[in-house]
Amino acid sequence: MLVRMTGSFSGDSSADNSPYSSPSQYPSGAPQPDASRPGPFLAVPIKPKPIPAPRPKVEPPLSHRLWLPLFLLFATCLTTFFAGAMSWDLYSVTEGATSGNAGIVVRAAILSHFGQGLTYMVCVVSILFAHEMGHYVMTRVYKVPSSYPIFIPFPIPPIGTMGAVIAMQGQKANRKEIFDIGIAGPLAGLVLAVPIVCIGVAQLDLSTPTAMGGFKFYLPLFIKWLMSWLHPDVSNIEFLYASQVNAMFMAGWVGLLITGLNMLPVSQLDGGHVTYTLFGKHSRTIALAFIGVAVAYLIYSYITYKVMGWIVMLLLILVIGIYHPPTSDDSVPLGRGRIVLGACSLFIPLLCFPPRGLGF
Repeated sequence: MLVRMTGSFSGDSSADNSPYSSPSQYPSGAPQPDASRPGPFLAVPIKPKPIPAPRPKVEPPLSHRLWLPLFLLFATCLTTFFAGAMSWDLYSVTEGATSGNAGIVVRAAILSHFGQGLTYMVCVVSILFAHEMGHYVMTRVYKVPSSYPIFIPFPIPPIGTMGAVIAMQGQKANRKEIFDIGIAGPLAGLVLAVPIVCIGVAQLDLSTPTAMGGFKFYLPLFIKWLMSWLHPDVSNIEFLYASQVNAMFMAGWVGLLITGLNMLPVSQLDGGHVTYTLFGKHSRTIALAFIGVAVAYLIYSYITYKVMGWIVMLLLILVIGIYHPPTSDDSVPLGRGRIVLGACSLFIPLLCFPPRGLGF
């Protein structure tokens, strides 16, 4: 670079054209410059110091601790295996505990139903893993900070898990990114859940006598359609007892249940993400209407069946907040393909979610 010193060229004086930068450098007898006039310009080459390039800002994940997700995944494998080995029946455990033979009952069940428990564990954990990895991969694609998938074990039968979650900094994602992140999980989970439940329904043996008692697993609309197709001799089945199901059926049933639950159009559930990106501010009206219908159904369910099975889920949604927060940019267009896909995905709860869930 060039450093420009103060002064200007003027006149034709020899001092102005002198090659010396100071009087002390003039040889003896040489004409001295006029001190009253400004000195000459001097071009001094200076080697610039290298300026380091700024480092790109990389957002760290919400959690750097891998041991906790791995521990919870391992715990969920154990609890789902236990639920499958116990044939999704809580009564055998409680009866063994009250009689003081819980250890013997559990050990006998594991030894006799080891393969069933292992099949159920692999299938249901695979569905949950696919669902959460659908979210996680899309957060990595869009560089949205997120946690690793967190599995939620539940050590009491019948299903052995409360699902899985992933936390992300959604305020850093725009409208299109939130749509893709929200819908990727349910679609990835259904890729495994649908064939698994189809195999499970095909393997059902409905000709055997029904063992009364235990849990009742109410059927969503999609499974009812499968039942009418694969078992046309049996009609109008609303539920199956724990003694009638198999490992593949139960894993698929749980996968559909969790997918349908997540796609409800409220709060920051997957369905809430999709609904907000499709309808914007009008999603608040949809969410409020859904809460009203849910409360009315709970009241009806309590009056008719003396149960309020989804009260905990409703309270959790109310605590989190029923409205979806704005994205970083709500003006980003979705495109026709995403709009059609999102509209079709809103029917997932109607097909996959059993309103009554579990019964006794």
